[in-house]
Amino acid sequence: MNFSPSAALMRVKPSATLAVTQKARDLKAKGVDVISLGAGEPDFDTPDHIKAAAIEAIRRGETKYTAVDGIPELKEAIVRKFRRDNDLEYTAQQVHVSTGGKPVIYNALLATLNPGDEVIIPAPYWVSYPEMVNLVGGTPVAVRAGIESRFKITPDQLEAAITSRTRWLILNSPSNPTGMGYTADELKALAEVLLRHPHVWVMTDDMYEHIVYEGYEFATIAQVEPKLHDRTLTMNGVSKAYAMTGWRIGYAAGPQALIKEMGKVASQTTSNPCSISQWASVEALNGDHGFLKARNDAFLRRRDLVLGAVNGAEGLQAPTPEGAFYVFADCSGCIGKTAPDGTRIETDTDFCAALLGAEAVAVVPGIAFGLEPGFRISYATDDAALAEAGKRIQRFCAALS
Repeated sequence: MNFSPSAALMRVKPSATLAVTQKARDLKAKGVDVISLGAGEPDFDTPDHIKAAAIEAIRRGETKYTAVDGIPELKEAIVRKFRRDNDLEYTAQQVHVSTGGKPVIYNALLATLNPGDEVIIPAPYWVSYPEMVNLVGGTPVAVRAGIESRFKITPDQLEAAITSRTRWLILNSPSNPTGMGYTADELKALAEVLLRHPHVWVMTDDMYEHIVYEGYEFATIAQVEPKLHDRTLTMNGVSKAYAMTGWRIGYAAGPQALIKEMGKVASQTTSNPCSISQWASVEALNGDHGFLKARNDAFLRRRDLVLGAVNGAEGLQAPTPEGAFYVFADCSGCIGKTAPDGTRIETDTDFCAALLGAEAVAVVPGIAFGLEPGFRISYATDDAALAEAGKRIQRFCAALS
C-alpha cells in the first residue's frame, strides 16, 4: 500500500508521555517489575457522589445527543465555579465544554491561528502545547525557564518573545511538568507586559487549580488583571482534581465571539461531549469538595518522598513544587557519565533509557517538555512504589562513573 501522512501530521511528534507509559506496559507484560512514573493520572477513584450522579443520569435516560458545546446545566455550573473560585464573571454563552482539556485548547487554536501566527509557550511545557500549534499551522515559540528561575518565565523574557505575529501566550499554573505555580504578583507582572501588547491573547490552563500545597494560593491571570478579561481564555476541567481522567470533560470561558467559533470547530469534529460525563461533571462542580483535602495531603506526602529521593541522588536536583503531582529533576550532574553496562549518558533521553534498562523505573525525559537535561516524575501513585523507585534512582545514580 502506498501511504503517506499529511503535511500537517508530519509537523507533529507523538506524545512522549504516552510512549513511555506504553513501553512500561510492554515490559510489565514480559514479567519485568517496572515502576512507571510517566503518566499524569491520579490513582484515586472518582468520588462516589459523582459516580452516583452519572448512574442517575443513565436511569433518567440522559443518553442522547446534547448541545455541541455542553448542556445548559453544566454551563451554569461552570459559570458558578468561576464566580465562586476565581471571582470571574461569565455567562453561559461564554462557556465551551469539550471532550477533555486537550480538545478545548485545540479548538481555540484552530479557531484563531493562521500560518505563521506565533504562540508563546514557557518551557518546560506540557508536551501537547507545541504539537497542537504545529498541527494547525501556527509557530510555537518556546521561552526557556530553567531551574534557576524555578521554571517560571520573567516579564523581560515575555517582552522579548512578543512579535507582531504573536497571537497567544499559553500559561499553565500549577505546571505540568514542574508543579510550579505563578503567584498573583508574578501573574500581575506578566499582565503588565501583555497590556502593552493588545494583539496578544492569553490562554490559561488551570487544570491543577485544586491540587496545591502549603502556603501557595492559586490565582489565574484574568482574576489578577481584569483588563485582560476580554482577551483571555480560562481553561479547566474535571480530570485531575476529581480523578475523572476517563470521563473526558474539559471546559473554558472567554469572549463570546471566540467561544462561538470554538463551537463551530467542535460541531464538525468531536460533536458533543459524552452526555453521562456531563451530568457527572455537574455534580463534581456543584457537589461536595471535602474529599480534596485528604487527597492533597496524600499528594503532599508523596511529593516530599520523591523530593527527598531525588535531591539525595548523586547528580540530581529539583526544586519544591507548589502544586500538581510532578517533580521535574535536573540531571545535568549525570551527563557525561557512564553506566555500569557501558552506556554513555550524553542526554536526558540516554539517562531515562539507561534508568529503565538498569532499574526498571520509567520516567519522561526533559527534551519532551522543551527543557533538557532533566526528567519528569509523576508521583500520582502509591507510597510504596514511590519509595522503591526512589531507592532505585539513587542506586542508579550512585553506579554512574
